[in-house]
Amino acid sequence: IENHQAGARLVIFDLQQAALDSLVQHLADHHNAEALGLLCDVADAAAVQRAVALAIERFGGIDVLVNNAGITHRSTFADTSLEVFQRVMAVNYFGALHCTQAALPSLIARGGQIIVLSSLSGIAPLLYRSAYNASKHALHGLFETLRYELKGSGVNVMLVCPGFTATDLRKNALVGDGSVAAQPPLAMGKVASPQDVAEAIYHGALRRRRLLVLSNVDWRARVLARFFPRLFERVLLPRLSGLKPQGSGRG
Repeated sequence: IENHQAGARLVIFDLQQAALDSLVQHLADHHNAEALGLLCDVADAAAVQRAVALAIERFGGIDVLVNNAGITHRSTFADTSLEVFQRVMAVNYFGALHCTQAALPSLIARGGQIIVLSSLSGIAPLLYRSAYNASKHALHGLFETLRYELKGSGVNVMLVCPGFTATDLRKNALVGDGSVAAQPPLAMGKVASPQDVAEAIYHGALRRRRLLVLSNVDWRARVLARFFPRLFERVLLPRLSGLKPQGSGRG
């Protein structure tokens, strides 16, 4: 909404036509926002190319790309099928790659910005989310490299690591066989609203930040996992993964 209020015209990709139509209508009715809704699976490179071409044809170019599509799972590595790994990577990693490849010429021409929704899993490991963790670490590798390659182009790349957020991501979490979990994984600590996260991202984009970490837990996890891995494993990892902290092992 703040992007619209700043003069942006919106293009939204979704897999569900009914949800897409409802959102576009809501934006028009309640916020007088001009939005183009396109049915698109970001895991399909050809579909993304077509959708981005339609967006550029409609609005003349792309100034800001927000890579926000994502799915998650909760299962041990041993119990997670190859298909789940492939699906998570297809959406979380290749989806962002496809959208960025398609939009990059326009972004360079307009000195635009690429915003990538990562997570705590992009900067520290979490138990029972090996596919999800891998996809988020891959995003950091890709977009941190791209940032350096785009130096001097006028394009900014901002990686965003929200804390636990009240979205449908957890509700639609997969289990090892690819089915949807009967109960969503627990969120530990304070759960942010999507509105608060979106507002923080908007202001971070205005400042053209490179990395935006939106919770103190994420910052602690980042520091401990990198510099004090044993302390992270003993104290913070169990909490973040929904387990009881381990004892010191001393009598």
